[in-house]
Amino acid sequence: MKKSTLLFLCLIAFSLVGCSKKYQEEITVVSTEEMKTLRNLEDVQLIDVRTKAEYDSGHLVNSQNIDYNSPTFDDDIAGLDKEKPVVLYCQKGGRSAKCAQKMHDAGFKKVYDLKGGFSKWQFQKLELDLNL
Repeated sequence: MKKSTLLFLCLIAFSLVGCSKKYQEEITVVSTEEMKTLRNLEDVQLIDVRTKAEYDSGHLVNSQNIDYNSPTFDDDIAGLDKEKPVVLYCQKGGRSAKCAQKMHDAGFKKVYDLKGGFSKWQFQKLELDLNL
């Protein structure tokens, strides 16, 4: 293989890695402790991406329910402000991770995803309530 071809392939590989890192930096996975701080920000959009039934069974105060699996999901997120931070959560973290990617691709500037979802949040709260 020629040196120029090898150099070209290396440059492409480095640029892809660089783009990937920047891309990942736009979506921040946060702990329950970080979530406590984020949800108190004045301009944050707190979004529960679970079903309505899941949301109705318990949710974070001041959250908005936008079901990730709803056929109107894309239209529903289009009504949000892309310039304001968005904090997402679901039950365990799977749907919110997919949603975070979709919102990033749609042009949202800063997207946060709660690690472990609402289940983790409830568990942490229970630990605090029981002083475990």
